Amino acid sequence: MAAASSSATAASGPRAAARAHRAVEVLSLAQARRVALRAQGLDGRGRPSGPATMRQFQQVVDRLGLLQIDSVNVLARAHLMPTFSRIGPYDTALLHRASGKAPRRLVEAWAHEASFVPPETFRLLGWRQREFAGRDWGSVEGVRLQDAPVLAAVRSLVSERGPVTARQVHAVHEAEHPRTRSGWWEWTVAKRALEYLFFSGELTSARRTDSFERCYDLTERVLTPAALALPEPSDAQAVRALMEIGACAHGVGTVACFADYFRIRGRSLAPLVREAVAEMVEDGVLLPVTVRGWDRPTYLHRDASLPRAASGRALLSPFDPLVFERRRLHELFGTHYRIEIYTPAAQRVHGYYVLPFLLGERIVARVDLKADRQAGVLRVQGAHLEPEAPASTAAELIESLDEMAGWLGLGDVAVTGAGDLAGPVAASLAC
Repeated sequence: MAAASSSATAASGPRAAARAHRAVEVLSLAQARRVALRAQGLDGRGRPSGPATMRQFQQVVDRLGLLQIDSVNVLARAHLMPTFSRIGPYDTALLHRASGKAPRRLVEAWAHEASFVPPETFRLLGWRQREFAGRDWGSVEGVRLQDAPVLAAVRSLVSERGPVTARQVHAVHEAEHPRTRSGWWEWTVAKRALEYLFFSGELTSARRTDSFERCYDLTERVLTPAALALPEPSDAQAVRALMEIGACAHGVGTVACFADYFRIRGRSLAPLVREAVAEMVEDGVLLPVTVRGWDRPTYLHRDASLPRAASGRALLSPFDPLVFERRRLHELFGTHYRIEIYTPAAQRVHGYYVLPFLLGERIVARVDLKADRQAGVLRVQGAHLEPEAPASTAAELIESLDEMAGWLGLGDVAVTGAGDLAGPVAASLAC
């Protein structure tokens, strides 16, 4: 049933795929996993044999719809990893060029947390930007930030000098608003003003510095002319479009899976989410399906396809789209996973920066990794097997670790931690 429809999907386009998928009413959990992996580009198909090109990088972006940004750099920054996991070692200058030079293929926005998104997707986030603009951002000298003269001054400075960093803007306003210790991030007044304008959509990042600082500029100078020319969507239209991006990126999933992709939450948005799903079902974009073993209403996207097997192998960032939604990961792959970065060291179970290791259609291990750049070593600070992991796990993991070390410019891999997989990996590396 589902397997037969996959070839029609690939060959005949969305409408034919929708017709073909109407025959699909039941999927096994294994089939659903393979659909999800194909949708995410993690089923082992199409990995380039040579250096990745901008075209192949763009294919990853088109498939995923966003790349989450995170500043933790113990291994590699979060937004760099998903492309590596899908197409192997690539020149990260591709991403920097895509996001830092006009015409930009990616711009920064608050999507699934801070993320790179295509310029057209940025235009779908106005409802969130308006919500951020109305929040309480505190006050400056007794005047709420939105009304404080410094906000207008910062806006004017960016207009005149942009792109500028928060450090540069603070230098201009330091005498009037010196740095104070307030809050976890200890933001200066200039940084708060810049972030307010960023979250509310007036500014975005034109590029990042080598030290990962945003260079803020007017959004109208960063977006492509084509994106700027798009009409402003209604909230309902925007939610529908974002839900469809999430559904396509998942291939198969629940309403909660699709909504979580862009963090579409809250009572005010719930009716729009329900309306979007109903419309997509009516239009043939989503097909309700039963996934045996997944005890929630699930939907198949019309462009999804079911490979006969999944042969991919990938180390996945804690911020990879495949593992965004922890409940989905547990229900679909049987993996209970959490990021332990903010867990006190003594209470961590698997380590600080732990990557799930995908082999075929299962998560078979998790590995705590650190790039020791000074020593030129990729350190395996912990390696743990998942239940029923195959005997080949250690050998497959070593190949992935060697590939990652080469991509990061590290000359060696060393096991320095514990776990039931650490010994076999260390023994194999010693041979």
